[in-house]
Amino acid sequence: MKKKYRCFALFSGGLDSILSVIFMKKLGYDVLPIFLKTPFFGPENALKAAENISVELIVHDVSKQHLEMLRNPRYGFGKNMNPCIVCHELMFREAGLLMEEYNVDFLISGEVLGQRPMSQRIDALNSVRKLSEVKDLIVRPLCQKLIKDTLPIHEGWVKKEDMLDIQGRGRQRQIEMAEEFGITFYQNPGGGCLLTDAGFSRRLKDLVEHDMLELNFVAFLKVGRHFRLNDDIKIIIGRNNADNNLISQLVENELILQAVDYPGPLGVINSKRNPTLEELDLIASILLRYNNKVENSAEVAYGKKFQLDNKIRAYKMQPEQVEKYIL
Repeated sequence: MKKKYRCFALFSGGLDSILSVIFMKKLGYDVLPIFLKTPFFGPENALKAAENISVELIVHDVSKQHLEMLRNPRYGFGKNMNPCIVCHELMFREAGLLMEEYNVDFLISGEVLGQRPMSQRIDALNSVRKLSEVKDLIVRPLCQKLIKDTLPIHEGWVKKEDMLDIQGRGRQRQIEMAEEFGITFYQNPGGGCLLTDAGFSRRLKDLVEHDMLELNFVAFLKVGRHFRLNDDIKIIIGRNNADNNLISQLVENELILQAVDYPGPLGVINSKRNPTLEELDLIASILLRYNNKVENSAEVAYGKKFQLDNKIRAYKMQPEQVEKYIL
């Protein structure tokens, strides 16, 4: 009896990854979509897309490995803080480590030759293949006719003539395939990764430069106003009730601050050490700058785990003084 080969499909929820899954399933392969979760790219859209095409999505967290890679990516960054080539390498490598557990024979992705200038050139695709430690087990169904044969092709697990030859930045062929397959939900091209966002990347770069690239600090990058007090201390201040709620959910053992008797923004300190009283006075002063109910000065309560038992009286910092601390 002929073996039914099984493959992991690196799945983002974007159109190309959806097409590669459906295409290979129609050819008779057992396809397991897998999403590699990082602090900068969550699985929400991928889960919706998987549900839409009636497949079960495996979500595997590679946050720690991803942060370690970001410290010094082999090929540098793209326009912002997106190390696309090395990121793809990491994704294939981490999926490769799970192959035995899931009894998988090879891996596929929805990459299209030439679609993205940094990560989908022929040399970039080859680099990912060589460095990922699953080198010869990667098949890219949408463009495999145009690139080097790998083991699944050589061994006859995958027929090259069944593969496609899509290339370039135009997406007409993919859109036509989507219509043919009845696909109605998919993410915009390149959407979802926070590392491509200029504002987020600026905040992330600050963490890298100050040796604070840790999961608990990264979690706060998505919320509030950000301030750099000195090399050791960073402050996040909520802009509205939604920010305050998010900060409250993210806080673990961080020091938090809030004005006494004046409802307003919540502040949280990101640091590897406790601030001095002088630094706390400065932080409280910045916090009061964003409390519209405070005129000149107020007491600010602070503590951990929302036990705000300590108090300090601070003066409201003037807007022109705050500017030098804003990230």
